[in-house]
Amino acid sequence: MAADTSLEVALVAADRTVWSGPASMVIARTVEGDVGVLPGHAPLLSLLTDAVVEINTADGVVVATVDGGFLSVANNRVSVLSERALLAEEIAVDEARAMLDEAQGLPTGDERELRIRRAEARIRAVEKARAGVR
Repeated sequence: MAADTSLEVALVAADRTVWSGPASMVIARTVEGDVGVLPGHAPLLSLLTDAVVEINTADGVVVATVDGGFLSVANNRVSVLSERALLAEEIAVDEARAMLDEAQGLPTGDERELRIRRAEARIRAVEKARAGVR
């Protein structure tokens, strides 16, 4: 059976659909490592980490961040579900850098590490978008 040539992708936050549409590839970071999803990918359900998600479309690459969540893949449909997700163009890099500075000033612990990961992911998303992706 020939695989379809595209994926149907939905990037969904708790309060809204952040982005949806056809794509040729999705790259996301799970707790087990980075995953690249192409058409015909085997079914998958995985936990996401706080990181950048890249969605390759016919118009370019959509760059976003997620604060953890789930990645579901089945029948060329990809769902990226997170409590909070932001497109790179929605991120104010100055605010993300301030978040990072504030987090680095916290005492060592899980909350500090979580805030650092989230701030760094937002900064990376903006940098990737500025480097030429949509």
